[in-house]
Amino acid sequence: MVLFIGGIKSGKSRNAEEYALNNSNGDIIYLATTEFFDDEMSSRVERHQSQRDKRFITVEEPLQISNIAKKYPNQTILIECISMWINNMLYHKFNQDDIIDEVKKLISLNSNIVVVINDVSCSVISEYKLVREFVDINGIVSQILATHSSKVYNNISGISIQIK
Repeated sequence: MVLFIGGIKSGKSRNAEEYALNNSNGDIIYLATTEFFDDEMSSRVERHQSQRDKRFITVEEPLQISNIAKKYPNQTILIECISMWINNMLYHKFNQDDIIDEVKKLISLNSNIVVVINDVSCSVISEYKLVREFVDINGIVSQILATHSSKVYNNISGISIQIK
């Protein structure tokens, strides 16, 4: 497992895609987690898709990411993005234990997985309970993923810096 972490618009997705392309011999499963809640989100996804290399095979799954990863044991899988997946899980009323259990299932597969997650830890503490819950869970999940990743890249201004 390789983890790409960074703020929004830090270049982490592009850098993760580049890494996956350079470290895979065949097609790559692009596990897209975003659910479309509004037109702006749809526009963002369309931009991402238009920039994506043809070697990526897109599979959309907003919740059960380990089940999809399990279906492709011999291929590189790029999961974009874990933070959106956490958002989906909370929206669909899953709790922190459910989220961590799913992450543990993903890790246990021991597959060639490249993961993207937002770093949301450098912000103010929100007055909204759900936002605080999201930030806490995102931080816990990023720590779990980093611990189990062979490489971790922090992304700033389009530059990936290997920190593990």
